[in-house]
Amino acid sequence: MDTGTKGETGDLRWVGLPGGLLTMRRTLLAFWCGLLAVATAVLLGLLVGPVWGAAGGFWLAAGAWGWVLLGRNWRSWRYAERADDLLISRGVLWREQTVVPYGRMQLVEVTSGPVERRFGLASLQLHTAAAATDARIPGLVPAEAERLRDRLAALGEARSAGL
Repeated sequence: MDTGTKGETGDLRWVGLPGGLLTMRRTLLAFWCGLLAVATAVLLGLLVGPVWGAAGGFWLAAGAWGWVLLGRNWRSWRYAERADDLLISRGVLWREQTVVPYGRMQLVEVTSGPVERRFGLASLQLHTAAAATDARIPGLVPAEAERLRDRLAALGEARSAGL
């Protein structure tokens, strides 16, 4: 009895996320950690004493740790298009791989909030019949997100025609 995929996993072309997503996330991290560090240092320095103002350094240490974690998380995201489905892989400690069959897709949408637009990014959201298999690919270049949306919508339409 023949089971499993035949030769598809060996020649998968995994695509990572563009560096703009990492830049956006690290910029937001630096902004918020810097703002919290200054606010903590000023408030504690004025209300409790100048020595306590050094507690604002906690936010700087948290920002440095977050900088490293964001890089590891960004490197873990990737996706691959196969003949019958889309694979999305992510995670550092807990690896998660989502398989979205083209025939099960009901809606493919590209979204871009104000911060994403500022950094020239867009996110691709895949909606399926089962809510548990909805998937998202963040931080794509808008042209790639639109290309992927059009391709996935066409493949989904072709695969679901027999249902």
